[in-house]
Amino acid sequence: GGAPAIKQSPYWNQRLTEEVTWPIRPVYDAHWLVLVREVHEAVRSQMDLRRVDLSALSPEDLRRVVGELVREVVWRMNSPPEFDRQRLVKEVLDEAVGLGPLEDFLADESITEIMVNRYDEVFIERQGRLLAAPALFSSEMAVRHIIDRIVAPIGRRIDESAPLVDARLSDGSRVNAVIPPLSLKGACITIRKFSKKRLQMEDLIAYDSIAARMAHFIQVCVQQRKNIIISGGTGSGKTTLLNVLSNYIPDHERIVTIEDAAELRLYQPNLVSLEARPANMEGKGQISIRELVRNALRMRPDRMVVGECRGGEALDMLQAMNTGHDGSLTTAHANTARDMLSRLEVMVLMAGMDIPLIAIREQIASAVDIIVQITRFSCGSRKVTSVCEVTGIESGTIQLQELFAYKQQGYDAEGTVRGVFRATGAVPEFYETMRERGLPVDLSIFRTEDTLRGREEVHHEV
Repeated sequence: GGAPAIKQSPYWNQRLTEEVTWPIRPVYDAHWLVLVREVHEAVRSQMDLRRVDLSALSPEDLRRVVGELVREVVWRMNSPPEFDRQRLVKEVLDEAVGLGPLEDFLADESITEIMVNRYDEVFIERQGRLLAAPALFSSEMAVRHIIDRIVAPIGRRIDESAPLVDARLSDGSRVNAVIPPLSLKGACITIRKFSKKRLQMEDLIAYDSIAARMAHFIQVCVQQRKNIIISGGTGSGKTTLLNVLSNYIPDHERIVTIEDAAELRLYQPNLVSLEARPANMEGKGQISIRELVRNALRMRPDRMVVGECRGGEALDMLQAMNTGHDGSLTTAHANTARDMLSRLEVMVLMAGMDIPLIAIREQIASAVDIIVQITRFSCGSRKVTSVCEVTGIESGTIQLQELFAYKQQGYDAEGTVRGVFRATGAVPEFYETMRERGLPVDLSIFRTEDTLRGREEVHHEV
């Protein structure tokens, strides 16, 4: 029946068009999409005739060989003169060996998230704001091919029996894909990009995501081997902050990282990275994060870094923190530091062990030293809003002491959140231990102009 007529996405409007400045693909009509499909079919038939073994080619050689075939086919076609042949070659090549219309967005470092709701409906996040993007795949099948191309190299699969998958790109960007029957509109892809630049704490300070005093304190915590949990909501920047904190781990220490889909980027020389594995088509061979955490204890780690605690692995992580693996780092989803403690209790219970709640709380109070809370605001900015010390357990309740906080003071004319970072006046207990050991301590970072008021607010919030 031919290609359906494709019009501009109803989500794309003139106001957004004026705001967008990155190189974007023009939105073509059905005739253009027919040309793209014709070139695809011609290239496939040429590869079949020439018996090109694609599996034996490296990614660079594959792009070169397919690119030559695409150019050959396009220049032989009797396409209308108004069509841009160079653009046609690029689009066909991107869909054949790349990620199609997403290639331009992946190359743009100002874009942090790419969301494909269906083949003709694409959104991006740029500078913390969602925008509709005029990028069209040629068909639903083109999206499915790209999903397969993402998941195949890392040994994962997606089909009707397993219609959703977590994966990663070669640059470490996180990918989630869902296909029908779970996705009613069609195959959808969500890509969370990671900066190609190695972020340092100075970058977060420059972005006003954290104050210099808070950054100094967290650096001391990592170097003094305190167990730290980074808490925050979805997309708040937990993994980015975890990567930054890992810069403070000394090079002589052995680190084992454990993740569901590998996205951490550590640079220490003695590093082992482990990644969980889903079940195969027969439902066998699954290796969970919990199994990897238990196995990591036999690998002589100085520190364990778990990308994210979601379930029963929290119990094994706490036990590791309590049995000599000080300085471990992990992230988890929660809206406040107090909520993080409740989430930890629930995750430990998910391990299926019949453990009394008071015993779980004693384990948490003994294992966790610092909770760093990071929040994403409605304007898209991300800030470390609280740094709390776990001071112990009293009357069955885990005690928290807030050391630093971000106090929001409304929004400016552009809708960006305003506020101040400040110390509460409390000093962490382990600083006294450091002073007894003769280590230099800087207590000035904890000073506040209104210490009493700070302590009252801490008591009220925590």
